[in-house]
Amino acid sequence: MRLKTFALLVTTLPALALAKPLTVCTDANPEGFDFVQYYSLVTTNASADVLFSRLVDYDSTTSKVVPGVAESWSVSDDGETWTFKLRKDVQFGTADWFKPARTLNADDVVFTFDRMLNTQSAWYKTSPNGYPTAQSLQLPKLVKAVKKVDDNTVQFQLNYPDATFLQTLTMGFASIYSAEYANKLGVAKAGDLNTKPVGSGPFVLKSFQKDAVIRYDANPAYYGGKPKAEKLIYAITPDATVRLQRIKAGECQIALAPKPLDIQAARGDKNLKVVENSAFMTAFVAINSQHKPLDNPLVRQAINTAFDAKTYLKVVFDGTAQDASRPYPPNTWSFDKDLGDYNYDPAKAKELLKKAGLPNGFETTIWTRPTGSVLNPNPKAGAELLQSDLAKVGIKATIKTIEWGELIKRGKAGEHDLLFMGWAGDNGDPDNFFTPQFSCAAVQSGTNFARYCDPQLDKLITDGKRTADLAQRTKIYRNAQKIIFDQAVWVPLAYPTAYAITRSNVTGYHVSPFGRQDFAGVSVN
Repeated sequence: MRLKTFALLVTTLPALALAKPLTVCTDANPEGFDFVQYYSLVTTNASADVLFSRLVDYDSTTSKVVPGVAESWSVSDDGETWTFKLRKDVQFGTADWFKPARTLNADDVVFTFDRMLNTQSAWYKTSPNGYPTAQSLQLPKLVKAVKKVDDNTVQFQLNYPDATFLQTLTMGFASIYSAEYANKLGVAKAGDLNTKPVGSGPFVLKSFQKDAVIRYDANPAYYGGKPKAEKLIYAITPDATVRLQRIKAGECQIALAPKPLDIQAARGDKNLKVVENSAFMTAFVAINSQHKPLDNPLVRQAINTAFDAKTYLKVVFDGTAQDASRPYPPNTWSFDKDLGDYNYDPAKAKELLKKAGLPNGFETTIWTRPTGSVLNPNPKAGAELLQSDLAKVGIKATIKTIEWGELIKRGKAGEHDLLFMGWAGDNGDPDNFFTPQFSCAAVQSGTNFARYCDPQLDKLITDGKRTADLAQRTKIYRNAQKIIFDQAVWVPLAYPTAYAITRSNVTGYHVSPFGRQDFAGVSVN
């Protein structure tokens, strides 16, 4: 059935090219389109980034928060009240299933956040997956109330100051939903938000065929100006080699997440361009600290010491990434370069296992995805390298290859032992890594894949957000990095460079350091 679907897509794409669509070869299916239920980058790119808008956005070129649907904002002297003035010309897109009767206003902002944060709201209970990002960032604890001042003014009242609050609102989960559409659906049909979304972003969803294609139309009413491409097509192509073949054949104008070898091949093709940017991302293996014997820090340290990270980096990334040692890249403020590293030392790993009472090792599992991505270009090779290194010190690991959507779901539930994963920050702030990946709240929401909850670390993460003083935050975050390093809850793998391949006739496309996609200004000449 999949082969037939693929064949149909190939035959229809050239005909669509007459309308000059922008066709993007992507690497996986989104989990859905109601993004507040999810947190993976694949789903962000298919929903939040193309269908929705946010109060504010983050400009990675200037490292500043810039206006979105809010044209201006202010904060009280005590840092606990944020007031946003909304633009008056923001239109929701007209979809086949809904025609908006009004522009975006304060009611939409209140509905959006009330749904995620108000446990007493009937809408709060409509997400079967909860609200993982909002919960991991502890927004229900932070936000006291979201109030409509007038149609074009919204006020957020916080329980305490938070230095990351404004940047947090640039993240995909903070996309603004239509209260008018929600009222039309009613709670009983809330599932339509996931399959029939309505947003105020640059594109409008037309259709989604799993494992094949997502089709979007340009939103002519988009407040940022009508997108240059009349149609946007995501050609879902899990195999990176096939993505390269398809862009060479002109079936795609942009291919995401290319393999290192494909990047070199594209550089030698005059019809293609390689676009790149240093990424605010970290690839890692999460060690489930709630599973025995992985709950023992000596065992986790042994795993880190047994792994030949330099060979992994060479084989899997082939010169397209830096060796990782901390939760976030070294060009991030507060990165502690003097903390040290776990060097490859099988003899020491055996000593650590013996000290942990496991002189003969133990059995475990390695979970990975079947197809490559920016954060894991060659999942099979990476898993086999880790498996081989662990075997040398007596740890027998079985590799489990699980489809991306299922991997995320089961990883969130904490079913894994060792999990190849990656994290992309949204706005350059270290807390983009600390809170979602290492806080106790994130264990409950599922984004903390190491399942590690430590009161001392949790307090440091909280303290880091409650002060705006950069020097103080830096000191706090260096202390947090030491705990994470000593406890060895991750095997840090790589700080990748983000790449994409485009056809030479594509203009206006830029690679985001956060892995997010903006196709509104992209055109095919």
